[in-house]
Amino acid sequence: MISRWLQLLGCLMVALLTPLSAAKKAKPSISSYKLDEKPLSIFYFERSDTVLMTLEDRSLLRSFDAGENWEAIEDDGMKHAVVSIFQHSYDENKAYALSEDGKHWITTDQGKTWKSFKISDVPFYKSPQTGPLSFHGRDSGKVIFETRPCLSCALRSYYTTDDFETINVLTESAVGCYWAIGDPQFGENAKNMDERTLCVVPGLKTGSRFAFRLVYSNDFFASQGIEAKLQDGRPVSGVTSIAQVKRFIVAAVESEGTTERALYVTVDTENWHRAEFGDHRIEEDAYTVLESTNYSIQVDVLTDPHRGVGVLFTSNSDGTYFERNIEHTNRGSRGYVDFEKLAAIQGIYLVNTVNNTKESATGSGKQITSKITFDDGKTFQPLEIGGENLHLHSVNSVTNIGRVFSSPAPGLVMGVGNTGDHLGDYSDGNLYISDDAGRTWRLALKGPHKYEFGDQGGVVTAISDEGKVKKLQYSLDHGKEWKSIDLPHEVDSRTTTITTTPDSSSLRFILIGYSSKDEFVVFGIDFNDMHERKCEEDDFDTDWPARLDENGDPDCLMGRKQFFRRRKANADCFVAEPFHTSLSKFVPCKCTAEDFECKYKRTKDGKSCVPSTSITPPEGECKNPTDTFKGPSGWRLIPGDTCIREGGKELDKDTEIPCEDAGGKPNSGEITSTPTSFDSKVSNYYYLERQISSTGADETVLMLSHHGEVFVSHDHGRTWKQVLEDQSDIIAIVRHQYNSDTAYVLTSGLEGFYTINRGETFQSFKTKTPPNRENSPTLRFHPSKKDWLLWVGEADCKSGNCHSNAYFSNDRGDNWKLMLRYAKKCEFEYKENHPGSERLIFCEQYENENPSNRLQLMSTVDESFDVWNTTYDDLVAYATRSEYIIVASRNNETGALKASVSVDGFTFADLNFPANISPEQNLYTVLDASEHAIFLYVQTSNNTNAEYGSIVKSNSNGTTYVLSLDSVDQDKNGNVDFERTQALEGVILANVVSNVDELSSGAPKKLRTVITHNDGGKWTLLAPPAKDDANGEKFSCSVKPGEGTPECALHLHGYTERADFRDTFSSGSAIGLMIAQGNVGGHLTKKDEADTFMTSDGGISWKFVKKGRYMWEFGDSGSVLVIVSEVESTKVLHYSTDEGKSWKDYEFSEEEMKVSDISTVPSDTSRSFLLWGTDSKNRPISVNVDFSGLYGRDCVFDKDGQISEDYYLWKPSHPFQEENCLFGHVEQYRRRKLSADCWNNWRGPHLHSIESNCSCTRADYEW
Repeated sequence: MISRWLQLLGCLMVALLTPLSAAKKAKPSISSYKLDEKPLSIFYFERSDTVLMTLEDRSLLRSFDAGENWEAIEDDGMKHAVVSIFQHSYDENKAYALSEDGKHWITTDQGKTWKSFKISDVPFYKSPQTGPLSFHGRDSGKVIFETRPCLSCALRSYYTTDDFETINVLTESAVGCYWAIGDPQFGENAKNMDERTLCVVPGLKTGSRFAFRLVYSNDFFASQGIEAKLQDGRPVSGVTSIAQVKRFIVAAVESEGTTERALYVTVDTENWHRAEFGDHRIEEDAYTVLESTNYSIQVDVLTDPHRGVGVLFTSNSDGTYFERNIEHTNRGSRGYVDFEKLAAIQGIYLVNTVNNTKESATGSGKQITSKITFDDGKTFQPLEIGGENLHLHSVNSVTNIGRVFSSPAPGLVMGVGNTGDHLGDYSDGNLYISDDAGRTWRLALKGPHKYEFGDQGGVVTAISDEGKVKKLQYSLDHGKEWKSIDLPHEVDSRTTTITTTPDSSSLRFILIGYSSKDEFVVFGIDFNDMHERKCEEDDFDTDWPARLDENGDPDCLMGRKQFFRRRKANADCFVAEPFHTSLSKFVPCKCTAEDFECKYKRTKDGKSCVPSTSITPPEGECKNPTDTFKGPSGWRLIPGDTCIREGGKELDKDTEIPCEDAGGKPNSGEITSTPTSFDSKVSNYYYLERQISSTGADETVLMLSHHGEVFVSHDHGRTWKQVLEDQSDIIAIVRHQYNSDTAYVLTSGLEGFYTINRGETFQSFKTKTPPNRENSPTLRFHPSKKDWLLWVGEADCKSGNCHSNAYFSNDRGDNWKLMLRYAKKCEFEYKENHPGSERLIFCEQYENENPSNRLQLMSTVDESFDVWNTTYDDLVAYATRSEYIIVASRNNETGALKASVSVDGFTFADLNFPANISPEQNLYTVLDASEHAIFLYVQTSNNTNAEYGSIVKSNSNGTTYVLSLDSVDQDKNGNVDFERTQALEGVILANVVSNVDELSSGAPKKLRTVITHNDGGKWTLLAPPAKDDANGEKFSCSVKPGEGTPECALHLHGYTERADFRDTFSSGSAIGLMIAQGNVGGHLTKKDEADTFMTSDGGISWKFVKKGRYMWEFGDSGSVLVIVSEVESTKVLHYSTDEGKSWKDYEFSEEEMKVSDISTVPSDTSRSFLLWGTDSKNRPISVNVDFSGLYGRDCVFDKDGQISEDYYLWKPSHPFQEENCLFGHVEQYRRRKLSADCWNNWRGPHLHSIESNCSCTRADYEW
């Protein structure tokens, strides 16, 4: 160490003794340094000549002199240990070197010294820019470090507030954690945010990505985090990612059942708004958040994945409403957009567009053209050179590091491209340059080149990007004249990288390339000694305008003109101010219309604003409908705009508003009904329901008539429109199982139709075969690939050899590939948490393609479908439920029935039944698998009208079973009286045969209804209601309150007696509510004798509703309940808005109709219902009944951080569990108060919280 310092001192003395008048050099000096390994990454520290570079052998090199000399860093075990390195985003002195063995390093002095810290978990790289690190925007000592302890583990976030001197666990998460102040511009005026962190965490009860939640904490999660209220003051599940975009945070949300995404934006983490894109949808992986401004977000939205084109949008200053800038933007396969802002200059960016979108969709190559905007996207114009249009290769063709076109050198822009009608091949391009921020261009060099700017634009360097290269080109006059210098070694242009300091102020450059000697070389290029003098004030243009208007005058943006101090192109000098960027100055302008934006959004003509809320006129105004009143215009000055108000436009002043446009009108308080008659009976109907992340307000229903007519309604049956009217052979509508925007219409022939926009439009497709006749599903869908289809259709039926063949399509039926002949049933078996299952397909196929042979279960993951595996030889049937695949097959030797299960589709295990269950010859029915266990029905009697069996429950992997309930009722079709209560853990109802011993003598079944509140652990009879509210008297039998006995209990007609299996007791959104038909007594009597009952506490207690049988539906998550007679013709329905405590009548028609069904959206969140039936003349009719007019407001979710007075917290009861615990916790649900005069109007989660986690008991363990 001493000798090294002496050597440095000697060098310093020599330097001091060297005459200052040393002769200048004619060309830059070049040094070279040979690398032992391939370089992986390189970066400069800001405002320094210090460079770090990682190599393939995990070495970390540093240079303190801009690449002239290099040394390996071997401090504290760093030798051959560094796998990646990251700069601090906001502290120019800090960087982080990461390893794979838990030891990492930090430098706080630009790489001079390094200090190690340890985090044993494996780093999780969530961002290519910062890896596992998230930085605080104002306190560089605060860092979050993301890890994944194991492949199947949740992410674990660590944090430090003191540069890793101390390290603590923050929390476990699903996607990762971030600082709220992740950018210096975020929350500048917000309080109590310095230590706020945001994390995307798993759902309260499930690990599904659709349940991910965004929570924030001010104490590093020492206390429970606060869930972000993303929409209308309410939390939204399905948060997949968050991103910091300067003063904004953007959260992306996805929902099960749609590929449409929602983006939510905040400027303070507490108040969020959904971003609106007009008529455009945000699809999965189909949007890119681009480099944005301080006052807006720019997003490119993919419009057609087959063409690779998008639409560019810019938001208002809230980041909530986006306006379209330009269409047909060019996008690459990885989502990169040909878009770049000019560095340092506001309002100018270049974008590439595709001008032959129709032709490119049919397979023709894209014709790409370049455009530039000088007014922040309001208008665009072509790049021009000598009267021709110029087109430049952009982000998707980048071959160098850093920005594509520009640098902090004011006004200098370069690019590789060509003139003509559209962009040609990169190899045929030339290098072009502009020194007036892209307004005019000139040819710089022939052929494609890589390039870099230095000395604030005083030096421009370029190296050919073709073949072997030995010359470096440079220009000292903004690219007008070029000189060259030989490199010490020839290099391959494909491997070259040229770079300099991030601020482009240095006279030094670094060039990396692969030499002809089969080694990588780093060249240090130094221009410092080329000129004697440093630029003086006369060498500068001190007021160079950044933007010019159409008249060539300095132009305004955000209320000001921008000017730079810039070296003149012909000045024979260097700026020579390293690490000093050209500062701009601003001159204010008078306000114009461009300085204002709408608080919400513009009207269609763009001349005025749509108010974000209805405007109520002042008291005393609007006595006549033709009057006007003074009110807000809807405009506001863009925040950050500095225009001069005096003498300028004042769009934000109050304006006259017509009274007829005013809001604040009182709610009607009325229920409305709208009938529609049809010429043919209704065969079936299907809802295409919007999900949480969907846009629009439609409630779409598709209806198929007996005559094969298809009708569509987008307003829940108020109006209907027939579609596909020229088709006479329609036989079925198939709703996409995993995408509620999509449905397919099948015909008896080869042509079919589909809609992907909830019935707005239909497109046709052709199949290879007609639908099959084997009572097997013709069409099946992939859980995550919405366009992947399986088709099982009939073949060779005209020849008498009728059978089914299976086909695959990955483009919504445009093309089909034969998979298997003589197939019976096929399904995708993709499992989200099992890699390799994306292409897993199961098919039933007859052995040797002979229908007389046994069925085999075949599986494949082969893309060409040439390779199939025989999973089971003698298949009886298989079923997929939740995460399980259950197979029933026969033993090859004994013929005995056996059951097997798999959770990944590749490995199967036999089922182990209780000793008293003999399943070898019995029927299996998979009843439920929603709570990480399988409920399986095993038939023990198959005698006609005497069918019954046992329900067994599995452990979590589905292999080992115990008896849950015996003597369970089954009908002749194999249906079982079993129903799990939706959304409520552990509650199941079933009907059991109470007189099994009498059945052999021909006695009819006597059924009793039982319920479990602990997921099948214990079953009890239903307690009868306290009294018959029809007469106000007690039932003929009576028991101790809250208990049912064999002689006196409530019994319900269940699953086996339903005309429509979609009509369930419970609702997924009306938590704890159930409605059913039944009777009180010793057993279930005939259905004709049934009355209607309900419960509002999950089945603990029941109350009488109406005498007789009524159909029912739930609306607005239980805010309104509707029942209508199932037996008699009627024109009256009954409804309750207080969970059945009281009922009111509503006359929905002037004449009676026979109602056959009542329906609403599957989530039971609508305020509208549809009655289906026939009128007095036996004509098919539907009646929309809309309750929206009852209330004029939505319920308030929270108030002052507490649950509002519109809601209360309800805790389900589990009577047989210690401390009311089930599955190790106690749940709380948010329910609307019975007296609240408001609507839930919410399709999101209703689970409020896990009130407490419980101590483990024997019930929490499995066998």
